[in-house]
Formats: sequence, structure tokens, C-alpha cells
Amino acid sequence: MTGSESRAQAIYQITNRTPIETEKTEPLSKIWATDVFNLDTMEEALAKNAFKAVKKTVQTGKPLDAATADIIAAAMKDWAMAKGAKFFSHIFFPLTNATAEKHDGFIISNTDGGAITEFTGSLLIKGEPDGSSFPNGSIRATNAARGYTAWDPTSPAYVIHTDNGATLMIPSVFMSWTGEALDKKIPLLRSNDAMNNAAQKVLSLMGETDIATLNSSCGAEQEYFLIDSNFANARPDLLLAGRTLFGAPSAKGQEFDDHYFGAIPARVQVFMQDFEDQLYRLGIPAKTHHNEVAPGQFEIAPYFENANVAADHQQQMMTLLKSTAKRHGFLCLLHEKPFAGINGSGKHVNWSVGNSTQGNLLDPGKTPHENLNFLLFCGAVIRGVHKYGPLLRAVIASAGNDHRLGANEAPPAILSVYLGEQLEKVFADIQTGQITSSISGGKMDLGLDQILNFERDPGDRNRTSPFAFTGNRFEFRAVGSQASVHGPLIAMNTMLADSLEWIATDLEKQLSSGKDQTAAVIATLKSLMDDHGQAVFGGDGYSEEWHRAAVEDRGLKNIPTTADALPAYRSPEVIELFESTGVLSPTELNSRFEVYSEQYVLAIDVEAKLTIDLAKTAIYPAAIRYLSDLSMTNTGMAELGIDMDNSVAVKVAQETNAMMAAVAALTAALETEGFSSTEDHLQHCANNICPAMLEVRSHADALEAEVADELWPLPKYQEMLFIK
Repeated sequence: MTGSESRAQAIYQITNRTPIETEKTEPLSKIWATDVFNLDTMEEALAKNAFKAVKKTVQTGKPLDAATADIIAAAMKDWAMAKGAKFFSHIFFPLTNATAEKHDGFIISNTDGGAITEFTGSLLIKGEPDGSSFPNGSIRATNAARGYTAWDPTSPAYVIHTDNGATLMIPSVFMSWTGEALDKKIPLLRSNDAMNNAAQKVLSLMGETDIATLNSSCGAEQEYFLIDSNFANARPDLLLAGRTLFGAPSAKGQEFDDHYFGAIPARVQVFMQDFEDQLYRLGIPAKTHHNEVAPGQFEIAPYFENANVAADHQQQMMTLLKSTAKRHGFLCLLHEKPFAGINGSGKHVNWSVGNSTQGNLLDPGKTPHENLNFLLFCGAVIRGVHKYGPLLRAVIASAGNDHRLGANEAPPAILSVYLGEQLEKVFADIQTGQITSSISGGKMDLGLDQILNFERDPGDRNRTSPFAFTGNRFEFRAVGSQASVHGPLIAMNTMLADSLEWIATDLEKQLSSGKDQTAAVIATLKSLMDDHGQAVFGGDGYSEEWHRAAVEDRGLKNIPTTADALPAYRSPEVIELFESTGVLSPTELNSRFEVYSEQYVLAIDVEAKLTIDLAKTAIYPAAIRYLSDLSMTNTGMAELGIDMDNSVAVKVAQETNAMMAAVAALTAALETEGFSSTEDHLQHCANNICPAMLEVRSHADALEAEVADELWPLPKYQEMLFIK
């Protein structure tokens, strides 16, 4: 079957498909967290002392003793096997943004040749997967294969059901034999500890006496595309790179704004119901779903959770999105820019910090100018974003996100903080040395009796800001849709810990000088804003004026590509940040640079090879066949005495030749070797290979607009985005 026949067959299969019937679902109250070994389940399954011990561990991070671990393991095994599980797995998150799992059976044989089930505390606490095939960034020698997983009791175990059976999944950390972190969970847990320790100091200086353990929280809005699998199977670029390397714009895109928040297509709604029922069984609080801006694009957003649990749930969500989509005949695309010319996908990470005694410390309340704890923590965030902006850019850097940052749907690659009108005034007043009031949003009155008036928020939102305050949290809007949220959370927690340590030191000095509490806080924050207030910006982050002013007047950095961003991991200030807080050692930090650099280079390499392959074996033959058809048509018409305009043939010939010349240039760029450093290799990918790919694409997309539709080998944008 030729490419064009495969495309036609895909359209036929989709338009003649038998719809999946909606299954009747049970009420949320009956399915919520039924597959989770959470505190409620453990309270029923464990003796009182064992439950009390594990509850303390979950809530405060205090260690468990081995005897209690044995009791929990036995109860966990019985619970999982009652749900049909025969295997268990320590699930962990290596430095690939993916999840990893090694399945082991509960079964062991006895001396009589029979089989029994066993799951001890030692098996629960520690696993030993082969660590040699996971990226480690030169932490270990090539021949060093041992790696350990270790149970994280602060994130609940759960049973995952597939068509092939059920498995008990145990959230775990992953480390080398020498103890270095080879995963994303270890530094996240460390960063939360560092933030808690620093926050305790600040709150104690503020006179708080009953201070519970502080945790960061996370709610990550996940955007994604759904494309029918018949189309996807005819697009090697979608299958292997996750995005279209070729594709002329559809005559209709998103310009009518008719997809955003529109009626969800029936087929997609059936998918969403299936997907969300699975989430609810796993205790994942999916709260919102809707159509996104681009055709074929959707979003799901969970409610806030403890950051460690939220990060685990986010990884589960991405896995389930893909597996559920496949069952419904879709390919779920999590790439940041799967289609050129329309909105890409992000993962806005909503982040805050708080505890059970002081509450949400990033909630300003009704009178933020009087909420001194809030002002200190908000000031700490401002300082962190200004001081460590390049780090925040690095943790969201990827080949996919480079296509999105700075475009119309995503904030620019300049890290700034949006506070809103109310808080901007408060912090401006602080810089003058006093704060007396804060503005309110006032009443929303439409002049309609049937519409109730309500309190308006004290500030608008700013969709062009990469780091925006949104009422009681900060929203890191620049995170990519296929990224793990661990990296952003680690960076935000760690920069907050560093800033809170600075605040604690300065605040103690101000208090010791005899100032009262309010005066001391204002003095500390004035010093902070004098040094770091340049990061606060409430205007249009897309404007050329801001790009110029940010760099020239405020000294902020514009970091457009991953090649420019990743070296921040090697900067002295970032090394000092992570080493001083105990979150990552210099060796562990450098390993991240090496691994993420390799991932970027490999992603570009795959895309370049696919570009060359598709141009030579799919698009070029289609263009040549069309030229042949045009030649035969022109000859036939000439014999009849009809003068044919050959401008189409000339255009096709020109674009075909230009495309193949661009393929040759891309091939040469891809074969370049002998880089003096990793940084040089990154820059070659960004500055030579990527532009060479775009050059090939420009000519291929021009050919798509000229070659006869029945000859074009790849499903087109208008088909993939609008035929469901």
C-alpha cells in the first residue's frame, strides 16, 4: 500500500468506525481511592500501634522501624492479592521524565516443590533493579550495574489494573550503590526538607510557637492532543518524535476560537470518562476537563496535593492518558508542539507552601499589607526567581519546549514574577519604607437584577508571565506538557529554602537591633526588593519593549533555547545553592546536566533522521510522480492544440530541488563530529541542525500545497485535527 493509499484508508477507517459505547459508571463515593493502600485502608488493616507509626511517618517523615515495616508489608500483600495482584513493583522515576518498574511475583517455592506467597518488610523497603541501562550522567563507571530502589512511605502504594492483570505498585526512590540519587524523587524530598527547615526558622522569628511540618503543594494542569490512531500510524514522525516534522497549515485552524471551552466531542467525552474513573480509583483528584484552544487539544487539571504525592500522581496520569487513549483508538500526544501554527501544550504547575498550623503561607488574606508571614514568603519567592531565573529556565528546558516558549500561547524565556495590582502596590510601598493599606477588587456589578453581585479579585491574571501569582499560589506557566513536574518543584522548593535562610538571617539582625516586628519585616523586605525587585513585572511579556527593557534595563536574561539554558546547572551559584541546601551534591547536579544534554541531542538527532527519511522516501517520490503526471497531461494537451500553463510544474520542480538540497545540507550538519565540549554539541544542534530541519520543512510544506491531494503520502493537518 502506498503512502497516499494508507492515508485514504485511514480516513475511511475513522469515518466508518463503530463508536465505543459509554459504560455505566459507579458513583464517585464508591470508586474513590478503592485501589490505593492509603491511611484509611491501613487503619482498617493494621494494628493500632503499627498504624500510629506509619501515620506519623506519612505526616512528618519520621522513620519506620523494621518490625513495623514487616507488619505493613504483610497487610499490603493481603490487600493487593485480594484485588487480584500476583506481582509487585517498586515504581520509580529515572532521569528520563518517564516511569520505570520492575515486576516481582509474591510467589516463592518451598522445599516440597510447592508454592507459597511471601512479601516481607525487607522486600517492601528495598529492591534491586539493574541500574546499568538508566542514564546516570557519568556518576558511575560503565561496568557498575547495581542500583537500589527504596520504598517511600509518604506516597501511598496502589494497585494498577491492565488487561493482563493487576500489580501492586510501590512508590520508591532510586539510587546508585554508592548512594547518589539517580532519580527525581530523592531531590524532591530533600528540597522539601530544606524548605521546611528554613521556613521553621522564619516562623519562629515571627513568634510562632506551634509549627507543624511544612510541605509544598502542587496542582499541575495537563494539556494534550488526541489524534486518531489510524492517522498516527501513517505518520512516522508522530510515532517516533511525538510531533509533525512536516505539515502545511489547515485552511481553518484556531482563529475562530470555537474549540476553546466548546462542547467536548462525544468520542472524546467517552475517553475522558474512562480515564477519569481510573484516576478516581487511584485517588487522583481530577477536577477540571475541557477543550483547549487548538482543535484536537484538551486539558485536565487535578486538585492540589502534597507535592511529592502530586508528582507521583502526575506521572501516573501521563501513563494512563496514553494507555487509555490507545484503548479508544487515539494516540495521545504530550509533545509541547505537535502541530506548527497552532497552540502547543503546557503543564502549568501551581505551587504553594503551608502546614496544618499556619495554613497556606502564600495566601494573602483580605488584608495582605497586614499579613507579615505572607509578605515574607512572597518576598522569598521574588528573590528566588530573580536570583535563580536561569535555573528555572533550565528545569523546563527540552527540545519540545523550545518550540513553545515565547510563542503566542506560552510565556517568554525571560523569568519574571507577576504579582497583580494589589500586591505590586504593597511591595512598592515596602520599598518606600512603610505599608499602610492594600487595594481591593471591589464589587462586580453588571446592573442586572437577576445576576448576583460578587467580590472581584484584587488583580487580573497575566497569561504572558512565566511565573504568576494567582490568588493563593504561584503558577509556573512555562513548564512543558511532557515534562516531569519533579524538576520545577525541586527548583522552586530549593530557591525558596535559600531565600528563607537569607530572610531569617536578616530578620534576626533587624530584630536584634531593637526594631519591633513590623518594622523589622519591612526593613528586611525593603532590602530584598531593592536587590531583587527587578524581577517583578506586570505588563505584556510578549512585547518587544519588555524583551529590550528586561535585558538592557533590568539585567534579566533571555534564554531562548535548551542549549543556552542547560549550562545553568554548571554555574557556581547553582552548584552552591544545591550543595548548601543539601538537595543535590555537585556530582549529582552535574549528572543532571549530562543526562538532560544527552536527551536534547538525541531528540534532535531522531528528528533530523526522520526529516531526511520522510523527505527522501515519502515526499520526494510523491512530487516526482506528480511532475510525471503533469508532463503526460501537458503532452496530451499539446497534441490537441491546447496551450497548458506549466507554472505548477515549474513550482513543484523548484521546491523539490530545493528540498533535496536542504536534505543534503541537513545530512552534512548531522554528520558533524569532534565537538570540544557538551556545550558546543548543544549549540550545534540548536544553531545548525534545527534551522536545517526547518529549511527542509519549508520546501516540503510548499509542495504539500501544490501536489495533487490523492498523491500526498502523509495525513494532513485538516484531517488529523478535525476528523474524530
